[in-house]
Amino acid sequence: MLFPHSLLVLLSAGIVAHTSAALQYKGADISSLLMLERQGRRFSTTSGQEMGFERILAQGGSNSVRQRIWVNPSDGNYNLDYNVQLARRVQDAGMNVYLNLHYSDNWADPGKQYAPKAWENYNIEDLKWVLYNYTLDVSNRFASEGINPSIISIGNEIRTGLLWPLGSTSSYYNIADLLHSASAGIKDSSLNPKPAIMIHLDNGWNWGQQSYFYDTVLSQGPLVASDFDMMGVSYYPFYDEAASLSSLRSTLTQMGQKYGKQLVVAELNWPVSCPNPLYTFPSDIRSIPFSVDGQIEFTKRVAEVVESVPLGVGLYYWEPGFLGNAGLGSSCWDNLMVEESGRARSSLNVFGQI
Repeated sequence: MLFPHSLLVLLSAGIVAHTSAALQYKGADISSLLMLERQGRRFSTTSGQEMGFERILAQGGSNSVRQRIWVNPSDGNYNLDYNVQLARRVQDAGMNVYLNLHYSDNWADPGKQYAPKAWENYNIEDLKWVLYNYTLDVSNRFASEGINPSIISIGNEIRTGLLWPLGSTSSYYNIADLLHSASAGIKDSSLNPKPAIMIHLDNGWNWGQQSYFYDTVLSQGPLVASDFDMMGVSYYPFYDEAASLSSLRSTLTQMGQKYGKQLVVAELNWPVSCPNPLYTFPSDIRSIPFSVDGQIEFTKRVAEVVESVPLGVGLYYWEPGFLGNAGLGSSCWDNLMVEESGRARSSLNVFGQI
């Protein structure tokens, strides 16, 4: 391959081609928005002007929104119709859409990856087929609505597998087989252009966990490198003292070098209040205050890590507007970028600064 002269000069000078330009993807997961609005909750700007939360986010500099999709939730929240409605608003606000397919009727994470109830009695061959068709149908539905997602994640934090019990880590071959089927559903869809296909794991600071999963799954055979384009990681500093920024940087660097995929921090949070954390915070971020300014500083520092890593392309804050759930599952009291009234905190504008 021939390189332009200017690029050869940069490479010979030892300068990494990845610059400090703004991230390609910067935004937040706002999946709860429609549910909250149906409960009567409303959002406003920092100056108090009532506005749709997606528009407040866009005004703050976000260019992308993450949305979780559940297969058949009992109350309809986060199902396909819900997400089409939300994605339409996101697109109308000028942002792109990142779909996060949980492949479950409820929350999917390392502690629980249960197959949808309607799928739970399938054998592995039937499960692969229904997964392919479901992913194809979801992709085609968005295409028919004129919504082209930029990213689709095939599973959420799947370090412990997906679609339990058949897709648990008792059979990495099944995991590889299922991921290949999910990828094929997107590739065979009418989406044009095709979105980046992501595999997403938790503990983005832990190279041992990341490399073990990918090395093991890719060695099985069914899943090949061309089946996905992106590796997403979650990075939460309040679950493990080892979750340092330096470890995140090292892990992302090694992931890029070994696997050659684009890298995204798909979930992160920082508290404005955390009086009794369950775990000690990592040493290299203990100076960051638990405050609105701390949210800004932490998000910027994570962005700097992602920008410094070749193939690092984006980050997403997880559910900054989830009113009524301020702790967001952590031992901290408040990780939101809005007040309980729905009024935006200034930290919601950080996306325009990264």
